[in-house]
Amino acid sequence: MGRRIAIVEDEAAIRANYADALTRQGYEVAAYPDRPAALAAFRTRLPDLAIIDIGLGEEPEGGFTLCSELRAMSVRLPIIFLTARDSDFDIVSGLRLGADDYLTKEVSLPHLLARVAALFRRMEALAEARPQEERLERGPLVLDVMRLAAQWRGEPVELTLTEFWMVHTLARTPGHVKSRDQLMHDARLVDDGTITSHVKRIRRKFAAVDPDFDRIESVYGMGYRWKT
Repeated sequence: MGRRIAIVEDEAAIRANYADALTRQGYEVAAYPDRPAALAAFRTRLPDLAIIDIGLGEEPEGGFTLCSELRAMSVRLPIIFLTARDSDFDIVSGLRLGADDYLTKEVSLPHLLARVAALFRRMEALAEARPQEERLERGPLVLDVMRLAAQWRGEPVELTLTEFWMVHTLARTPGHVKSRDQLMHDARLVDDGTITSHVKRIRRKFAAVDPDFDRIESVYGMGYRWKT
């Protein structure tokens, strides 16, 4: 059986279209029309990836609520917002709540499938990391690749899958500038449209543990680097 993907979408025709496309790619698909149905199912069994609309039936912000609830159940479960809402405010809100990606419904099915496949490839790459890379230590930073766990100064930092992979990419070569294209490639992102939001969220999470955290440096016009 393939990986299990949950789709939470209140429009039946759209829900069926996405479910059919994903099923044809070999995924096991569970589709839900609203937040209560999805949440009840998630409490019984978590999917391997969730695709969520924002407006769900009588809940205009139901997808945001569900994302928070799902993220509380699993820090690293891949979550994609797929919605008609394309404002910067909604995109930033979705990423702040812990989504790994944010797509609008104008996106083509092949592009959606590529994003899903990219997230699964990133999970596989982490799981198949070479033994010498199972534990990455850079001063106060400790990354446990096998457990997808991060610590800073001995305190846990709860990173999503995307956030963990980006920190791993930067910290692996301290002092080296990673361009947005390099980050996109190394972190297995399909495009760089959400890199800035991810970096801001990573900084906030480390700052919550250590207010003086300043290891991720923006290099104007070039990208980002992990300061030594």
